[in-house]
Amino acid sequence: MKSAVVKSAAQSVIRPDFARAGEVGAVKASTWRLGTPERQRAAVDAIAGAWERRPWPAAALLSYTVLAGTDGDSLFHFSQWADGPAYEEFFRTSRDERNAEVDAAVPGIVRVGLDDYRPYRSVGTAAASPGCVVIVEAAFDPAVPDAARAFADLVLDARATDPAPAAGGLSGNFHLSPDGTRMLNYAEWDSEQAHAQALASPGPGVGSDTGQWRRVLDFAALGTNGFRRYVPALALVPRP
Repeated sequence: MKSAVVKSAAQSVIRPDFARAGEVGAVKASTWRLGTPERQRAAVDAIAGAWERRPWPAAALLSYTVLAGTDGDSLFHFSQWADGPAYEEFFRTSRDERNAEVDAAVPGIVRVGLDDYRPYRSVGTAAASPGCVVIVEAAFDPAVPDAARAFADLVLDARATDPAPAAGGLSGNFHLSPDGTRMLNYAEWDSEQAHAQALASPGPGVGSDTGQWRRVLDFAALGTNGFRRYVPALALVPRP
């Protein structure tokens, strides 16, 4: 059965609400490649128009966020859903119409995959819009049960026990794939410079040189991992 449209429009907010993780049954994350800063900006404008001119597609869509890569090329899409089937219905009935409008405005967008996550743990807050969002993604050995969860717990323990936490770190919002083999951290920072300075500090990664952070670095089941920096571009929720 086709989902009923339950909201008349979207409204802009400063960031997704990670405090409502108990309401979020699924998170969808994907990346678009645009090629140039001009095309990147045009795509954000087209996305905003495509969404704001249409009814909100379903009550189960809790938020939709777009981040613009500081590389001038990428867009990162992050949506919070009450459940996975609601996303599948949106994918089947409403997504293509919006994407077609964006593609007409900015032809040649390269869409890179779509990943499925569930909220796990969040630390810190960002009362105002962060100056930078660092998306950290990692994949783990599928032969090691719950490796992504164990790694996230190690990172959070290292962060909590760090005697000199990096300046400018606002929040960390960890998400795990249903099969336990991938992790995404939506990390909010004061600025891109603050994150770069944290990486340049003497300790491993963004932390001090502690045993806990060393265990993070030495985690045997960690496979591919990396990060990209973004700035907030668009964050929408249903209008009351």
